[in-house]
Amino acid sequence: MDRTDTLSTTPGDPVGPPHPSTRPEEHPPPAGRAATWTRPALLALLLGTGLLYLWGLGASGWANSFYAAAAQAGSVSGKAFFYGSSDAANSITVDKTPASLWLMALSVRIFGLNSWAMLVPQALCGVASVGVLYASVKRWYGPVAGLIAGAVLAVTPVATLMFRFNNPDALLVLLLLGGAYATVRALETASTRWIVLAGALIGFGFLTKMLQAFLLVPVFAAVYLLAAPTGLWRRVRQLLLAGLAVVVSAGWWVAVVELVPASARPYVGGSQGNSILELTLGYNGLGRITGDEVGSVGGGAGRMGGGGGPFSGRTGLLRMFDGEVGGQISWLLPAALILLVAGLLVAGRAARTDRTRAGLLLWGGWLLVTGLIFSFMSGIFHAYYTVALAPAVGALVGIGVTLLWRQRRPRPAPAAAAPEEPVVVPRWQRWRPLAATATLAATLAVTVWWAWVLLGRSPDWYPWLRAVVLVAGLLGAALLLLAVRLPRWLGAVALGVGAAAALAGPAAYAAQTAATPHTGSIPSAGPAVAGGFGRGGFPGGRPPGGMGFPGRGQFSGDGRNGASVPGGESRNGNQDGGRFPGVPGGAQVPGAPGGGQAPGFPGGFPGGGQLPGFPGGGREAGGGMGGLLDAREPSAAMRELLERDSDDYTWVAATIGSNNASGYQLATGDPVMPIGGFNGSDPSPTLAQFQRYVAEGKIHYFVGGGGFRANGGSSASQEISTWVEETFTAQTVDGVTVYDLSTGAGAS
Repeated sequence: MDRTDTLSTTPGDPVGPPHPSTRPEEHPPPAGRAATWTRPALLALLLGTGLLYLWGLGASGWANSFYAAAAQAGSVSGKAFFYGSSDAANSITVDKTPASLWLMALSVRIFGLNSWAMLVPQALCGVASVGVLYASVKRWYGPVAGLIAGAVLAVTPVATLMFRFNNPDALLVLLLLGGAYATVRALETASTRWIVLAGALIGFGFLTKMLQAFLLVPVFAAVYLLAAPTGLWRRVRQLLLAGLAVVVSAGWWVAVVELVPASARPYVGGSQGNSILELTLGYNGLGRITGDEVGSVGGGAGRMGGGGGPFSGRTGLLRMFDGEVGGQISWLLPAALILLVAGLLVAGRAARTDRTRAGLLLWGGWLLVTGLIFSFMSGIFHAYYTVALAPAVGALVGIGVTLLWRQRRPRPAPAAAAPEEPVVVPRWQRWRPLAATATLAATLAVTVWWAWVLLGRSPDWYPWLRAVVLVAGLLGAALLLLAVRLPRWLGAVALGVGAAAALAGPAAYAAQTAATPHTGSIPSAGPAVAGGFGRGGFPGGRPPGGMGFPGRGQFSGDGRNGASVPGGESRNGNQDGGRFPGVPGGAQVPGAPGGGQAPGFPGGFPGGGQLPGFPGGGREAGGGMGGLLDAREPSAAMRELLERDSDDYTWVAATIGSNNASGYQLATGDPVMPIGGFNGSDPSPTLAQFQRYVAEGKIHYFVGGGGFRANGGSSASQEISTWVEETFTAQTVDGVTVYDLSTGAGAS
């Protein structure tokens, strides 16, 4: 007997054999065939995934320059590498734990600073994720289920987006899948080693994207406590050891950061008190749930079920299906939910250790817990977060389709005890094949109907595809219903037609996503849709026609050509959507929180300018949304200026906001201080610290523009910009306002 079917028992613990539906020998492939087609099919899946994730990868440039600059810094400074600093001079860290940066920094260190070195590790994480998901599902449900699961993950649009992008999500998904695989292995033999490994991988997930990784801890623990084939107290002891592994693997880095004196390390970006614990529990923790995120420019709803802020959309059960999120993840989400319920019904009242039920609870718990948190979190939420749901959707579709397909044919009747004794087959068992077939057909019909709805949100993008998907899918569903009474090959044809129809929509979105460059901090997959950020969020940096806030109107481009502010009034008094002149000149926006007027940043809106929807009156300065969500691309003259005598300074320049700084840093390769961190709202440095750096001759230039002041946070960046404006003489280089701080170093 294979070891995976061996169950350890403890006296008093009612452990039975695996449920018959989990035994691979119940539906064995013909002798020799499994080895001949399974491996080539898996290889084709992985090669296809690699092609999708690697083709034209360099077109996205630095992708998210916020993380690209930190990877560049980590490639030249060991201290920046360890802490995840935004610059090699270690003024401030990014607002996440640094594990994903370690991967990129090592690649840049080996292959040099270029787009491919930055993005290939993300693509490889994607290919590995598909492989790990296949292995996890195949162990209990067979290679067909594993291949379906892997294919669904590969062509999910948001997965294609994030495995071609340098946010932390790519590594996070791989680590979570590793934890799921280790849990599957632990459940087979009640292995302490495997469940501890699952905990360690979750802990490293924390080092990648903080508390999001911990969403799966209760799921993995509950499934193991329920289904592991050993005694209760041994299960409890094993879970305690796994919890210790989580704490150790996640906590060692946190302990170092907290114990090292603040003067000997960079400021913790995203916090207001220079504390990684504050960042973990606040801005990147409970603040994402409640909306109470000090220093952020999104969220702020502060209540469940309400609005989630300008970068978050509306909360509620249907959030995963709305215009902003639906096309990213929800193509097969209805199918996954239907098949989860159907699979649990197939498992029935099986033994506690039944693998069919355990696997469904594992992947179903992943989907439901993470999906509900995403649906109701009132803080900052972006559509690309939903890549964390893609593995669970793929697994449930693969498992559910396989289980129901196996139920389609009536099982042989049991042999009678005596020749004259009639064989009685329960009525429910006679109806089971028909119910399974009807469920498969209904699931396919619902899936293609939902694809028809999603494709309808982009009516000008291949409009013929919408009708083809619907017709082919309904035809496949009808064939499935008829195939019970017809030859077996017709069932295979129906399944093939149905699979093609179900995957056509997300595959087309995935191909479009791979063919479109994506940059900035809020990418999204697929073509422009009604009610969303539009074509890839910020493909090419900024979408034509402006960036839409869900339900809040638009403001166009980078602020230089005017901006449309929802509910605002134009300066000439016309109700035209609240357009106001961009840089230069500034603007006062009637009705904006905070009074509609704020001190301008040098080189930004000299008269100030507040945008509604940002608590505290978020300011648009300099590069507009480019200063907050995307990097400036400096001109040749600007690069030449910054590189002048660069070896004589710790920072060749300082500017407000990490994205603003990242463009200059990536262009020159020299440290640029991001005042205030990502949003410009962190107290790093304070005015006194900045004045000291200038007096010591550590900063050469101050570059105007960038940053938002929102949702509380520190006013240090405002104070610094005002002091620079009043103390130094401005010069303009290709439209950018620059102050030479070396001219007043002694006086300061």
